[in-house]
Amino acid sequence: QIHLVESGGGLVQPGESLRLSCLASGDNLSRYHMAWYRQAPGNQHEMVGTVFTGGTTTYSDSVKGRFTISRDDDQKSVYLQMNSLKPEDTGDYFCVGARNVATLQAGRPGYGAWGRGTQVTVPS
Repeated sequence: QIHLVESGGGLVQPGESLRLSCLASGDNLSRYHMAWYRQAPGNQHEMVGTVFTGGTTTYSDSVKGRFTISRDDDQKSVYLQMNSLKPEDTGDYFCVGARNVATLQAGRPGYGAWGRGTQVTVPS
């Protein structure tokens, strides 16, 4: 089973940028479809973006045009570049991996491999 560790979260002002990183170990990252999910206080997990093993990416409407997900299998890493951050982007961000697309899209811990998360705060 792959093990995932996120980093790069922090406190930023509206309009600023952050880059989240996810480092994988324990298995070959290239076998996994990957995603970033986020959870705002009191809310369910929301899919932010996915990058499939072939490199295709998808995004939620709320971040499309502002966020970019990418992967570097040789570096065992997945990234989330977040630009033009807004207060509604505040939350815990999780790196998720699965070998099955349906599992990845289930959107809750226990389905696929989840990191512990990194916190992003954008004050209003």
